[in-house]
Amino acid sequence: MLCLRRACLFMLRCYQARTLSSDLLLSQINNCTHEDEVFSLVGRNKARLSEKHVGIALNVLWQLQKNKPLLSRTNDYIRNHSQFLTLCILAENKVEHMEDEAIVDTLYSILRLNVEDHNSLAEVLVTEAWKRLERQVLLSLPALSKFSLCLYKQRRHLSPVSGKVAHIVDMKLDSIQDIRVLSVLMVSISDVVSQRFRGRLLHKAGQLLEEKDEVHFNYARRVLHFLQNVKLRYHPLLEKCNKIFVKSTSCLDIHNISLIYVMYEQLGFDSAEFRLVAKQLLSETIDNYDDPETFAKLFFTLGPMARSKVRQRLIVTAVRMAEEFSSKQVLVIVKTMQKMKCRNSHLIKKMTSVLHKHLDSYHVLQLVKLTECLVVLCCHDLELFAKLKILLFGFLKSSVIPADTAAIIRALAMLPSFQVEEVILNKAAAVLPQCSLHHMNCIATALTKWNHYDQLHWQNNSELCVKLLQELNGYGFQRLQKISDLNLLLEELTHVNGEWFEEVLSEEAMAMCQRLIDQVTWANVLQLSLFLIKTNHHCPLILDRIASVTVENIEKIHPFEISFILFLFSAMNYDPPANEQFFESCIQHLTSNLSSFETHHLVLLGHVLAVAGYFPPLLITTIFNVFFLSKLDAQLEVVPNTFKQRVRLCLMKLNRAVCLECPELHIPWFHECYCQQVFHNS
Repeated sequence: MLCLRRACLFMLRCYQARTLSSDLLLSQINNCTHEDEVFSLVGRNKARLSEKHVGIALNVLWQLQKNKPLLSRTNDYIRNHSQFLTLCILAENKVEHMEDEAIVDTLYSILRLNVEDHNSLAEVLVTEAWKRLERQVLLSLPALSKFSLCLYKQRRHLSPVSGKVAHIVDMKLDSIQDIRVLSVLMVSISDVVSQRFRGRLLHKAGQLLEEKDEVHFNYARRVLHFLQNVKLRYHPLLEKCNKIFVKSTSCLDIHNISLIYVMYEQLGFDSAEFRLVAKQLLSETIDNYDDPETFAKLFFTLGPMARSKVRQRLIVTAVRMAEEFSSKQVLVIVKTMQKMKCRNSHLIKKMTSVLHKHLDSYHVLQLVKLTECLVVLCCHDLELFAKLKILLFGFLKSSVIPADTAAIIRALAMLPSFQVEEVILNKAAAVLPQCSLHHMNCIATALTKWNHYDQLHWQNNSELCVKLLQELNGYGFQRLQKISDLNLLLEELTHVNGEWFEEVLSEEAMAMCQRLIDQVTWANVLQLSLFLIKTNHHCPLILDRIASVTVENIEKIHPFEISFILFLFSAMNYDPPANEQFFESCIQHLTSNLSSFETHHLVLLGHVLAVAGYFPPLLITTIFNVFFLSKLDAQLEVVPNTFKQRVRLCLMKLNRAVCLECPELHIPWFHECYCQQVFHNS
């Protein structure tokens, strides 16, 4: 008995000593101020390192890097150190004993240290975390968001484990009260969410963005990133994010501004208020962007809205830096030149000379875009066009994706003096059965151009082209008639326009819309209205349905979307059966939400209503106000010239109409030049 007691006491003392030593080691690791200190401790204590020590050591290594400026980080040194490999091997061996959240922290740390995509430790950690999620282990929401971010960084956003994370988020969504956690989760699971779940996420994000007085810039940027990923222009969230960006001037550096511009562009959203803030910030710091990367972003963001003096300065700098630009930066400059309608011969010549050495590095869709830009900019470098032709032709021969094939054929049709070869027509014929209406439209445009300008070279090609156009028409009709869902139909019709569609498919598309009229809802009424505006089709049956759905669901439809619906009825000069109720409901909804509109949109809305014979006093007095008009002038400086002219003309017409129809509002006539313009035009 005495021997047993002595043995127990000895074991207890050993355990206490080991625990004390272990705790001391943990404290030493946590107190390290340099990666070499961590590696030194690891090297001296390999045999004593528990799973907790290993996890903390890897986390400390990342924290030390995180606190350094980006250019001073030593990730390569850490990853190549022998003791880092030791830590990774130990972590792999001890992963089953790690706590749930320690697994996530370790995975996050090694990914931030830029280990390879298929690092064995990362694979083991993901597998273990997945196993635990399948066993219903409940991670905290912050840990779950960190894990989802790791999966996203590893390009596992389409994997089953991401689906499992999405399922957990769906179950726990009501309990999430932190916009930081939600925004990370939204981006990470965006590729595996259903339409219903997407709607719930949007609603929750809207709530959390409203509830906090101040929302961090990065959280709003992630919400915008989610919208970009799901390709959804959801105005309520876009407006909330935009307000946060406008207020967050301290976060708006050139990188963030250009990133927001790209996402806005892809979503088809624009904000003159954000443009104005960005223009002011960039104009003040224009001298700071003297390296190719930041200058390319400056040219992209500031170029389209710069006045002549700044515009010329940007052009001169672009010419000077041309040789330093990477292939990606050259593409950005050329695309922006097209947007700016910049035909400066010196800059075009410089960019084309640089493009010669970069052409081989572009993928097929970049070459298609380059071709379009160079043609629009009236480039005269025939040698460059010859190289583009060879590259595009090579891609066409190997292309198996209908969208790529259609895009290449459209680009080839843009090239000057292009002689069509039979292989192109055969390739087009091969992909037609798989093409969407948009891709058929691209091919039809090319075939029509070649046929019209006699570029088919051989009689045989001409006959083949005519036959192919006939087949194309047939496939177009078949595709339309097979669609039984209005949302899918409208999605296909969104990007289809031009001569082929108007002459061949327009009538059938309208007939299909009429057949699917029972599927018109508040969610697709805007898309349907935009389609009618584009085609200029006067269809009373569809117009009446749009009016009734709008009135019944007025609170669900965003005010900005209502303005387009009103434009449709005003442009068509059509009165639905309950005309008064329709316009009054829309006007009431709009005047209750005037703050949702930018100044130029309010002017356009006022003009649309005036054409329809409506002059809401609140809207009119809001527009014809000195403060409003000053703000309008400022915002019009950052929009494209054609749009600016349209807004100014609408303001003139609205001013005239208000003076004639509403003298009781005492709005002065301040567009004498309008009368002169009308007289000149007549």
